[in-house]
Amino acid sequence: MSQAETDHLAYLDYLGEIANCGRTMLLPALLEAQKRFNHIPKEVAAEIGQALKVPLADISGVIEFYSMLTTEPTGETIIRVCTSPTCSAHGSRQLYQSLLSDFGIENTTATPDGKYFVEQVECLGLCDQAPAVLVNETAIGHARPGSFFNGENSYQTPVYGEEKIITRRIGKINPTSIDDYIEHDGFVGLQNAFKTGSDHICDFIEDSGLLGRGGAAFITYRKWESAAAADGEPKYIVCNADESEPGTFKDRVLLEKDPFAILEGMLIAGFAIGAEKGFIYIRGEYPHAHKIFSQVIRAARKRGYLGENILDSDFSFDVELRSGAGAYICGEETALFESIEGKRGFPRLKPPYPTTHGLFQKPTVINNVETFANVSLMLRIGAKAYCSYGTPQSTGPWLFCLSGDVKRPGLYEVSHPITLRDLIQSAGGLKNSAELQAVLLGGAAGKFVHPDQLDVRLTQEDTRAVGLSLGSGAVVVFSQEANIKQTFADLGHFFAHESCGKCYPCQLGTQRQSEILDRILAGGTRPGDFSRLQDVGWTMMDASICGLGQTAASAVLSAMQHWPELFE
Repeated sequence: MSQAETDHLAYLDYLGEIANCGRTMLLPALLEAQKRFNHIPKEVAAEIGQALKVPLADISGVIEFYSMLTTEPTGETIIRVCTSPTCSAHGSRQLYQSLLSDFGIENTTATPDGKYFVEQVECLGLCDQAPAVLVNETAIGHARPGSFFNGENSYQTPVYGEEKIITRRIGKINPTSIDDYIEHDGFVGLQNAFKTGSDHICDFIEDSGLLGRGGAAFITYRKWESAAAADGEPKYIVCNADESEPGTFKDRVLLEKDPFAILEGMLIAGFAIGAEKGFIYIRGEYPHAHKIFSQVIRAARKRGYLGENILDSDFSFDVELRSGAGAYICGEETALFESIEGKRGFPRLKPPYPTTHGLFQKPTVINNVETFANVSLMLRIGAKAYCSYGTPQSTGPWLFCLSGDVKRPGLYEVSHPITLRDLIQSAGGLKNSAELQAVLLGGAAGKFVHPDQLDVRLTQEDTRAVGLSLGSGAVVVFSQEANIKQTFADLGHFFAHESCGKCYPCQLGTQRQSEILDRILAGGTRPGDFSRLQDVGWTMMDASICGLGQTAASAVLSAMQHWPELFE
């Protein structure tokens, strides 16, 4: 029997193990096939459909939707080169072309012998390590041609902060050691939750003033309170770890360096709303975080922190780990639900809202990684102590992802409000003593900040007052040496690539926006392009059904206000 036949039989055994789970295991089955065969052969897709009872047409639609899945052979080694604004500004496009040249690739992305497959991808969540590359499951920072085939992750995101609260364990514990976590006050928050009682946890969350850290800054207790009161069983807790916003990498650091804190936050949420099942959905571009969290789940089950009657209580809860497959839209909460359910990641129309009709149409609390880490912190130290950090309207510590043209890019924890200027100065200022050109605040879906606006305080209320947003905590700095028109074009490419296509304003608008920005970059603008770009942006903002389309033009429109001459 050949190796190919052996691999195929092994995969059929895997399908037999998950067959009873039904459609919800479609994406895991497809990802496993992609990993084993470097693509998804037609016969394997048919076998998946038969095992999970999913029509082949639906399977084809799912495969086409996710960028990390393909029906065409790729290569033994897949090299993904990030082309997000930060990596692009640090030479990733030149790196990509160099790789094609080194491998002798022309008019395709694969070498003839099938050994290498090279492609440009959107953000890898290594913005502080630009330019970044993902080689199969190995992440490489500061990549250079011929320097990244040793099979080991070569990045280390530094964590800064005058007072570390949410990041206090990072660098001090083995992330997968439950004993280390317990020795550093781990699961104290869960024990305090048990003492407080499930009926009072939402009041405790309300007293803390905790805002969601995923970008929308929604009031956390309102989600929890609504889901707790909602009719319908079972109820679910979902951790949104599909961190795909260019410029953002804070969730990756927490997942890789302090994962038990996230698990503890999910446990507390489950106890508060009466849920017995949780899901954590980690983006496909974070294979290292996925491996770490799988170890964390196993360790927690072994020690009685997951499963039946946790810590001899009446509370039972378990967590299932899921991986994304390359779709920014799955960071939108309802699109994430669709993905877990084995469908394309199309956002749902709201209402109804997830707290009553979420995952599998059941009451669901969904928060992001940093939010759950804050939950375990707050239940450990108490609401009063938690409110001593931040401001009355933006309580607690906040994490900012600083990248671009600064001397010390990395993750910065801010326990008391500082200005954007102070944050940049804490990173050593700009490299090469260059002058500042712009700051992209909040990621691709955020807005550009003019050098005259640097004295805004980094709080929800202060940024909102001047028409800005903290968004996902991304702070990308561009010096005068950067080609800002290339950055605009990169943003256009990002949204044109990531639009799911469900609604016409976003599907068409992102394409038109990208085309105009490419013309501006090439110096071939047409009469009326300035007005066209505004009209497209405003239309997407007003008519798109989800946050992707509604914010796809935010950064560009803000740049047009600050530097209109660049768009002529």
